[in-house]
Amino acid sequence: MSEAPRFGTAGLSDSYRVRSFDPQAMAEYTASFGLTAFEYQCGRGVRLGLDKAAALKEAFDAKGITFSVHAPYYISMSSLEEDKRLNSVNYLLQSCALVKALGGRRVIFHAGSCGKQSLDTMRRAVQAVDEAGYGDCILCPETMGKVNQLGTLDEVLALCSVDERMIPCVDFGHLYARSQGTELNDETAPADYAAILDAIAAALPGERAKKFHAHFSRIAYTKGGEKCHLTFADTEFGPPPAPLMQLLKTRGLAPTIICESAGTQAEDAAALKKLYEQG
Repeated sequence: MSEAPRFGTAGLSDSYRVRSFDPQAMAEYTASFGLTAFEYQCGRGVRLGLDKAAALKEAFDAKGITFSVHAPYYISMSSLEEDKRLNSVNYLLQSCALVKALGGRRVIFHAGSCGKQSLDTMRRAVQAVDEAGYGDCILCPETMGKVNQLGTLDEVLALCSVDERMIPCVDFGHLYARSQGTELNDETAPADYAAILDAIAAALPGERAKKFHAHFSRIAYTKGGEKCHLTFADTEFGPPPAPLMQLLKTRGLAPTIICESAGTQAEDAAALKKLYEQG
């Protein structure tokens, strides 16, 4: 029997009511939806203490839930300013330290705006990660939703060519919004999803293509691309989830899929898992 995907959430849904830091409650809540992944959000900085991270690891390990970490949003691999690129490497190192404390390996990051420096900065980042003792961490550049951002599928796959440990974070909602709905809509989604999975397999043969990282949510867009994340109940915008879940099952792929719906992450992640199981 082929390995199944892991389904999880970016942070906690609005339906989570515990306001204090309670690792046990967080783990039980996540597990109650049948989920086995959780992406800890550090978009505005890595601020979780390592003692709290250790407590989370213990509680989530007991439920079979694996952590990833979303690195700070202000990373820019392509800035023309040297200090900003060096700071970006430091943010990745901080995120690696946290993900190791949480017992995970994957660090997801936004590469920044378009520029020629990205590959060089990425190589320096990988070297710095190794030198800091985080060589088992997996760096995952994410496809982005705005037209002027570095983060087409081809650009992300090119960044992943820097080191064989790197894998893409394919945000299907971002790709839909970036195309302004011309791709991954209700009519074209089956073929478009297949083309994306084919491109990943061609660029990254083997386990990296089978176990890539993914974000999924419906996303509204404007002429500039991504506008805002929606819930699965907001069906005016795409992308539709069912065709992707069917393809993952047919092809025997086992990515980690993190739902980023607006406030209904856990509920919609459970819906993704159900669609996969039905596929």
